[in-house]
Amino acid sequence: MKSVGVGCLVLLMVMLHAAEAAVVKYDWNVDYMFGAPDCVEKLILAVNGQYPSPTIRAVEGDTVVVKITNHIPTESVVFHWHGMHQRGTPYFDGAAYVSQCPINPGEIFTYKFKVDRAGTYFYHGHFGMQRSGGLYGSLIVDLPASKKEPFAYDGEHSILLNDWWHKSIYEQELGLNSVPFRFVGEPQSLLIEGRGKYNCSLYPATVPPTPGCLTCNATSPKCAPHVIPVTPGKTYRLRIASVASLSSLNFILEGHKMTVVQADGRYIKPFDVYNLDVYSGQTYDVLFTADQDASKNYWAAINVRGRNPKTPTGLAVLQYLPNEATLLPTTPAPVSPIWNDTATSISLAKQILAKVGYEAAPPKKSHRTIVILGTQNNINGNLKWALNNISYVHNPTPVIAALKYNIKGAIDSTPPPDYPVQDYNIFVPPKPSLSANYGSPLYVFKRGSVVDVIVQNSNTLTPNNSEIHPWHLHGHDFWVLGYGQGMYDSTKDAASFNLIDPPVRNTAAVFPYGWVALRFVADNPGAWPFHCHIEPHFHMGMGTVFAEGIHNLPKLPSQTLGCGLTKGLHR
Repeated sequence: MKSVGVGCLVLLMVMLHAAEAAVVKYDWNVDYMFGAPDCVEKLILAVNGQYPSPTIRAVEGDTVVVKITNHIPTESVVFHWHGMHQRGTPYFDGAAYVSQCPINPGEIFTYKFKVDRAGTYFYHGHFGMQRSGGLYGSLIVDLPASKKEPFAYDGEHSILLNDWWHKSIYEQELGLNSVPFRFVGEPQSLLIEGRGKYNCSLYPATVPPTPGCLTCNATSPKCAPHVIPVTPGKTYRLRIASVASLSSLNFILEGHKMTVVQADGRYIKPFDVYNLDVYSGQTYDVLFTADQDASKNYWAAINVRGRNPKTPTGLAVLQYLPNEATLLPTTPAPVSPIWNDTATSISLAKQILAKVGYEAAPPKKSHRTIVILGTQNNINGNLKWALNNISYVHNPTPVIAALKYNIKGAIDSTPPPDYPVQDYNIFVPPKPSLSANYGSPLYVFKRGSVVDVIVQNSNTLTPNNSEIHPWHLHGHDFWVLGYGQGMYDSTKDAASFNLIDPPVRNTAAVFPYGWVALRFVADNPGAWPFHCHIEPHFHMGMGTVFAEGIHNLPKLPSQTLGCGLTKGLHR
């Protein structure tokens, strides 16, 4: 009788899970639109005429189906579902020329994938610099009714953080590829949930507006501050995601303590902050209580960290009901820690630890260690970023197809080195004798192996300058084992790794002149980009591809093929 009872219980659990799981469908048209997120009108890439693009909301275990029709007349498009592991569906990861061929103008492509973990995520264009052009939106996965969060709250809000340029992404891309080099420059505005405020007095008004010139309308309701309404005395969950193209951001809720409870959809040991660094590609869930003077509204704010800021504070309004949303705070914009206070940023990063009992500890040892040295280089007059002296260039044949079908000439035949050049001085600009080359490096791992990745930062081509780089891995989460300053030393630094409660992330920052140690299990068959999440840096070659278990995959969907050497491929 006991065994029968257990069997019935298992059957009941399976039936409950099946009842909870659903198919969530979306039908999207992607095209240009005119918008003025910071009061300055410009061309934006958008879904269904919305900026930011529509929010996807599903329950853990659901299958999400998104039908994409590309109406952009001039270019292809793909969508990356940032934080989704795509187990069994690596061809729907949405990385152009890695997991699929881009979706050409006029074509229809349907993504179908399972959302396997509740949390705060987002999606964005992953072709060229489309994320910087406005192609992004929230992807929120809720727990099923049978599960409970390890924290309580009365309501929730979600916000996307971004930096914004008036120059089009096509001008930006051309400048990055030009000789002499033309950098994108610092952003004109910082946006919270797609809204900001540019100083229109910097644009001389012409009546009527001159065709082709930028116009700025400070009275437009489309650039009124985003509003976060709260009821006094209630506790709220605030979901925060950064889709920033260049800037490291620091988030503040004026006068309110925030308790950080999740990072990249993973539970962490709760800790309190009054400001929070959020690097591009990262998400955080924080709790706060509306416990301030209820007769006022307050600022929610973002400032630039890690770069000498030339961009005003981005502002939204924390509205204490029943106050009007138009009741703007009279206090000045909140101030973040100084932009180059790296010690404070590292200290904050080290406070993020896994919540024991909810997140597994990492394997005690790895099977393979690769050290990735990131440098800025001059290649035949072009300014590029490189990893171990290789600046990544996409080939027109998707990596996953090249490996699955053994297509010769589609990827680099020589594997990249596990270790960079020895005795490299990270504190000075790279020597011309160590000039980088273009390539398409691919690291292939044995399926199920434990891999350590040490990302080593260095000086740029500018003396006394090293930048923050947020590193994102597709298809996996990794344990952040530790941070260090200077050149990584395998004989002593590995002894400092946190193997007890390291946080589990999909995006982690490497700080100036430092290193970060990441560990993951190569247990998800597919080809997965590993890259700096700063849009210009990845565009300039700061990335590579990891792969494992490709031959364990079934036939690739025909809609993911059709470019490069997959033309006419019928498998």
